[in-house]
Order: sequence, then structure tokens, then C-alpha cells
Amino acid sequence: MINIAIDGPAGAGKSTIAKRASKELGFIYVDTGALYRTVGLNVLRQGKDTKNPDDVIPTLEGVDISLRFVNGEQRVFLGEEDVSEAIRQNEVSMAASNVSAIPAVREFLFSLQRDIAEKNNCIMD
Repeated sequence: MINIAIDGPAGAGKSTIAKRASKELGFIYVDTGALYRTVGLNVLRQGKDTKNPDDVIPTLEGVDISLRFVNGEQRVFLGEEDVSEAIRQNEVSMAASNVSAIPAVREFLFSLQRDIAEKNNCIMD
């Protein structure tokens, strides 16, 4: 498998480049930020504090976050629910920022990203 990761500051054009390159190369595009947003959404829905590791870490147990490609577009699922639109709310953006500071969340999502990368040619941002 070939995997490319694009990193950089917000607003630098990472997603634009990653989407264009993935389309031209026939790779899947993985929006890693969407994964953090989904964890944040899940924590919010459970009424937990997104800044408190003791609240956040238990929400990772058994959570089913997946990426599916519908008509060539990446969609993000929490269980069987398509949350692709819900994760773009401002409150969820803040929650994503909070949970991303928790090492256990990063480890959980790195594992998910590795699983995706092992099975697919992909470009991640």
C-alpha cells in the first residue's frame, strides 16, 4: 500500500491538495480531523466533559467510527449514523480540539488510521 500524510497549519490548503491528489492517483482521501470531530461529537452526546480524560476515555470503549465512501465522497459514521454534517458544527469543532489533547484519543485514532492505511492506498490530512 502507498500512504501519504499531509500536515500543516489550518487554512494552508492541506485538504484541497489531499483531495485533488487522491482523485488523480485513485487513492482514498482520509480527513483525519473528521475522526477527531467524531470522537468529540460522541463525548458531547454522552453529556461528558470533552476536556476531562476521565470522562473522555471511557467513551472510546466499543465506539464504532468508520469512514465510508458514497458516490466517491468520504462520509463519517458513528455506528450506523452518518455524522458527516453534524461534526461540522462549531460546538463539535471545539470538542474535537479538546479531545485531541488527550493522548488516549490520539492513540485510539492512530490505530484506526493505521488500519485504514494497511488496507488502502490513501492520502491523509
